[in-house]
Amino acid sequence: MTTTVSRPEAAEPSAAAPNPRRWLALTIIAIAQLMVVLDATIVNIALPAMQGDLGITDAERQWVLTAYTLTFGGLLLLGGRIADYWGRKRTFIAGAIGFAAASALGGLAWDGLSLFAARGLQGAFGALLAPAGLALLTVLFTDAKERAKAFAVYGAIAGGGAAVGLLLGGVLTEYADWRWCLLVNIPIAVIAIAAAIPFVPESKAEGNTRYDIPGAIVVTLGLISLVYGLTKAAEPEHGWDSPQALAYMIGGAVLLVVFVVIQKFSKNPLLPLRILLDRNRGGAYLSSTLTGAGLMGAFFFLTFYFQGVLGYTPIEAGLASLPISAGVFISAGVASQLLPKLGAKPLMIAGAVLAAGSMLFLTQIGVTTSYTTHVLPGAIVLGLGLGFTFVPLSSLALVGVPQHDAGAASATLNATQQVGGSLGAALLSTFALNATTDYAAEHLKPGMDPQTAGFVQAEAAVHGFATAFAWGGGLLVVSAIVITVLIKVRKSDLPTEGAVHVG
Repeated sequence: MTTTVSRPEAAEPSAAAPNPRRWLALTIIAIAQLMVVLDATIVNIALPAMQGDLGITDAERQWVLTAYTLTFGGLLLLGGRIADYWGRKRTFIAGAIGFAAASALGGLAWDGLSLFAARGLQGAFGALLAPAGLALLTVLFTDAKERAKAFAVYGAIAGGGAAVGLLLGGVLTEYADWRWCLLVNIPIAVIAIAAAIPFVPESKAEGNTRYDIPGAIVVTLGLISLVYGLTKAAEPEHGWDSPQALAYMIGGAVLLVVFVVIQKFSKNPLLPLRILLDRNRGGAYLSSTLTGAGLMGAFFFLTFYFQGVLGYTPIEAGLASLPISAGVFISAGVASQLLPKLGAKPLMIAGAVLAAGSMLFLTQIGVTTSYTTHVLPGAIVLGLGLGFTFVPLSSLALVGVPQHDAGAASATLNATQQVGGSLGAALLSTFALNATTDYAAEHLKPGMDPQTAGFVQAEAAVHGFATAFAWGGGLLVVSAIVITVLIKVRKSDLPTEGAVHVG
């Protein structure tokens, strides 16, 4: 999915001469970030093959994505603090080593649980790797013009990773094995680590170096419990009124409330509440969460529609998904030019409306409908909407933020997208599976011939996908309302530097 990151402020000013190896260091850091971005999309195309080989149920399959995004988003703020205090280079290398090891475990997975565990570990180490790399770039590039160029290069490479991941996932799944979608991270990590040791300088922040470990544990467990409850609600033997599903969902909600209490009274909060309580930033984070949740209806279910219903090969499925990335690149460039002239709010509303419209358009898909007429237009418009939404969001995350809170504000925006995607995958999967089950129960008749029964089952699956698209579109409509009501920032208030859109 789309990832937005903003560069954190350097923890210490630098008056020294620029590091002579800074551009080489940029290349190394961008390679590692490419690995993290690739992993968010490369497994999408491989999901049907993974599910078949490991015996993963329809209700459980979303954990391939959410195990990664939950730990990544839940631990991202802590990862940024660890990088600042423990040492950015040290954290960068440790994150790359752990990411490679977790990828090896995933590539060797023997069942669904082992794959989910590996994906969770990937997310945890990615939460170390990503903020450490961004912080290193901020320290390495002290000249404003050079820094802008460095982050433009970084953003372009990392942003292209989403499209590369779709194609690479298709190639590896079709011509090698889905396991290589995870194992491919190992050589990338080895190259990044080997180059980082001699060429990337160490840096760390001074002063208070205490971590909010309780906050990180509570928020991550709360999110996992909430998603697990939603997963249980999708299983036919449980449902929404299942005591087990309700217990996990209520428990998750309670843990999230406890997290807020911890942040309120902690001397070193993981997420200072003052960052959230600003009207514009709070609206931006809420919109980011809703957008991330809604988009899972497109990325997750289109993969199964392409391969399971239309019969596409993995490569064809990857190519079929590229128009979304093309739309993002086009609208991101246009939005960057229009942002200083129009401000954030009009662009974000337009983006949310476009994305919602595209999702509602995708509800018209069927078993026999054409990709050209029923998917391609929606995919292009969805990409356009994403670009118009996420570019202004990057700037809003830093509106009125004191320098010492800039890193936390930037990481929070990234975390909301990851967490929103996780919750969206679980919620929309529940709606889709329940709709599929109900449709099949209503239309499958005893004694029906196998060919007709197979067609009805395909129609039931598509009905579930369309239901997910409808709910995803609804979440994007709510995002547009949130933007309209809460965000009041003027274009003159937007920071001219600081935000970098990735993907």
